[in-house]
Amino acid sequence: MSDPSGVPVPSAPPSYEETTGINVNYPHPYPVPEPGQKPYGKGVNPPPYMGQPAPASNPVTVQTVYVQQPVVFYDRPVQMCCPSCNQMIVTRLSYDSGALTWLSCGGLCLLGCIAGCCLIPFCIDALKDVDHTCPNCGALVGSYKRL
Repeated sequence: MSDPSGVPVPSAPPSYEETTGINVNYPHPYPVPEPGQKPYGKGVNPPPYMGQPAPASNPVTVQTVYVQQPVVFYDRPVQMCCPSCNQMIVTRLSYDSGALTWLSCGGLCLLGCIAGCCLIPFCIDALKDVDHTCPNCGALVGSYKRL
């Protein structure tokens, strides 16, 4: 066939190898079966890969880290992991006189409760500071200050 201008039209475009300049005589990574040889099929192992060697397996160390949420201490027992003995515990409470206890005592003295009634705040746990201790090891794990 030819174009009306007289230039012949090629019958097919050039192949990929011809266009990119790849050497078609380059050795194949796998052996090509010669005529009369059976190609690799089911039940026959393929030839070994002739590329990069497999990287040496390095042992991987996995470390599990448990992150404990910060514990907020109030005037109630708290379930937590004791930082001293690493056991799951429910804290034991102990009450100590703190700033609110002494301020309440002073306020009652100013109101005229001098005959010993001003000492009532020292008998009320709701006015005292709270210390949280571990029932297993006895370590102080936290405290709650009223003021």
